[in-house]
Amino acid sequence: MLISNAYAQTTAADPTGGLMGILPMVAMFALLWFLMIRPQMKKAKEHKALVEALAKGDEVITQAGMAGKIADVGDTYLLLEVAEGVQIKFQKQAVGVVLPKGTLKTL
Repeated sequence: MLISNAYAQTTAADPTGGLMGILPMVAMFALLWFLMIRPQMKKAKEHKALVEALAKGDEVITQAGMAGKIADVGDTYLLLEVAEGVQIKFQKQAVGVVLPKGTLKTL
């Protein structure tokens, strides 16, 4: 009684309105792709290549900070010699950095 009914006002359809409405979403997705997704995929690809190239005798540092020389490499695990006669088994994915030869002697 006190409030009158409100009716939607009809307007002519704008043919460019749909495209202009989608354009900001496409631009945001492109920005997200180039700033976040693409660099992350590139970094993952580089790490995968690093892990596949691991060989016996390489000096590495794991993501946990353990430094040592690779004593044996398996399909998913490797033996890391951290001291004379002390070997620890790690997943290959845990390797963070491959050091140049002879670096462990200077540490």
